[in-house]
Amino acid sequence: MAKNSLFAILLRSPWWISLLIGVLLGLISFALLPDEVRVVGALSGLPFVVIAVMAAIRQWGRPGAARVAQTHDAVAAMSWPAFADLLAQAFQRQGHTVQRGKTEDFDFELERQGRRTLVSARRWKSARTGVDNLRALQAAREAHGAEQALYIALAPLSEQAQPYATAQQMEVWHAEELALALRDVPMGKSKGR
Repeated sequence: MAKNSLFAILLRSPWWISLLIGVLLGLISFALLPDEVRVVGALSGLPFVVIAVMAAIRQWGRPGAARVAQTHDAVAAMSWPAFADLLAQAFQRQGHTVQRGKTEDFDFELERQGRRTLVSARRWKSARTGVDNLRALQAAREAHGAEQALYIALAPLSEQAQPYATAQQMEVWHAEELALALRDVPMGKSKGR
């Protein structure tokens, strides 16, 4: 599906927008079309209802814009020790065994169900993440034999870094993913450290 097609845009939009379009299209078709094609016309809204269901499934449990903004502001105001403690708590609640990194290339080594993930989060406040930071994480991943790598940054990756992260199959978390991961972790206690 093309990134800017109508259905792709609706999949990224709130689910109820697609549902509203589908219902309105069906009602208008049912009201204005002749009797012999009324039902077929009313069914023309069905693809929008399907998109609404798909969008609802994708968005279920995702934090809203207000929660994402609140999380962004809270973690942007934290010091590294407070943020690191908060992340360690969140990873432990997700069932990971958490060890602090021993080099500057990664900050955490996570293990769950025999799979290891290296996490780099120390530069979460950087205005822009370049490819060099991701290369260092990838090198550490290869040196330690970890299956996965996770980079955490509030700001978007640079134009060179984004394709590199995709090519290396690195997971990248921004404010939305942080809001989801930190939803059950009390942030007030970690701020003051």
